[in-house]
Amino acid sequence: MNKKIPMRQCVGCKEMKGKKELLRIIKTSENEILLDTTGKKNGRGAYICPNGECLAQAIKTKGLERSLKTAIPKEIIENLTKEMEKVAKG
Repeated sequence: MNKKIPMRQCVGCKEMKGKKELLRIIKTSENEILLDTTGKKNGRGAYICPNGECLAQAIKTKGLERSLKTAIPKEIIENLTKEMEKVAKG
C-alpha cells in the first residue's frame, strides 16, 4: 500500500507540491510571523517554495497576507527573506 504524500499549494507560484518540499510560514496566536522549519508549530500556516522568487511573488500578489489573514510589516518580510536564504543554502 502506498503512503499518501500530503500536498500543499505554494502561495507564490500556486503550484501543488509535497509538503516536505515547501517551507511553512506561520502566524502565531501572539500575531508573530515566523518561518516554521519544523512544520509542527502551532499557528495559521502558509506554504511557500524555498526560493526568493516565490516569496517575492507571494508578497507582491498579497497571497501570503491572504493566507495568514493579516497584514505583514516590511521588517517581517525582510526577516523572512533573510531566514529563507539561510534555509535555502542549507
